Amino acid sequence: MEANLNLYHIFYTAAKTSNISLAAKQLYISQPAVSKAVSKLEEMLDTTLFYRSSRGVSLTAEGRLLFEQLESAFASISYGEEQIRKIGRLGIGQITIGVSTTLCKYVLLPYLQQFIRENPHIRVSIACQPTAETIRNLQNGSIDIGLIGESRNMKELAFYPVMEIQDAFVTTKRYLTNLSMRLDIQPEELYADNNARIWCEGTFLMLHEENISRQYIDAYLKREQILLSQSLEISTMDLLIEFAKIDMGIACVIENFIAKELTAHTLIKLPLARQIPGRKIGFAYKKQANLSVPLEKFQSMFTAFPQ
Repeated sequence: MEANLNLYHIFYTAAKTSNISLAAKQLYISQPAVSKAVSKLEEMLDTTLFYRSSRGVSLTAEGRLLFEQLESAFASISYGEEQIRKIGRLGIGQITIGVSTTLCKYVLLPYLQQFIRENPHIRVSIACQPTAETIRNLQNGSIDIGLIGESRNMKELAFYPVMEIQDAFVTTKRYLTNLSMRLDIQPEELYADNNARIWCEGTFLMLHEENISRQYIDAYLKREQILLSQSLEISTMDLLIEFAKIDMGIACVIENFIAKELTAHTLIKLPLARQIPGRKIGFAYKKQANLSVPLEKFQSMFTAFPQ
């Protein structure tokens, strides 16, 4: 194929110049070499490509057909070369980031803002999806990097933690007051025996069971031998927070993301006998020998970003 491409290039140059001698000068080869190459190509294609005369050469019908196809092909090659040069010059590229809606809103945005400012020509695609799906897509290579909670299911992935998060059960004072009234007890009695009455009588707002955060909390509840008698499954962390704020129940949320609500006492934490262990959030990517240039740039940014 390489030898054929050289023959096509010589033919194309001769056709453009309509002169074997001029083509030889442009190609920095001898005139006999041009003539030999054209003859060899004609032999390969079993056709005549040029009419030859003392004035030069002109294309036959078959030669015109081949020339038009080569003109398009060489134009595409030139365009490709220019695009590659532009990529090198401007740092153009693409990166796809997998992230849950919650982590995208509360964690990813500062990293993304810095990355886009420093690399304005790299196209960033965001795949908003559950963490479990992000891990699967990292493993099968359909996304470049993911922002996820640390998990045991990451054997093929490199993981760089960027922050530690703390889960908590939160609600409103009004909800707890109403719950104590229904139970005909004093509000402070709700907290007796490690919140036994709350676990049994309260309405708990939880993420769906397939959510990794929910699975982490379920494991904690199992270790503490706590059984929730009433629970409602909510699709997103933001909705959990909003539903808790309107006295709908006790929501299991990430404490880091409700600092304003806790400071303003819009929400209050349910005291626990044993705090839920913290967990790490970080960027993960598939272990591989060679990272793409955009991924290397993103990696260098978050490894240098203060945690």
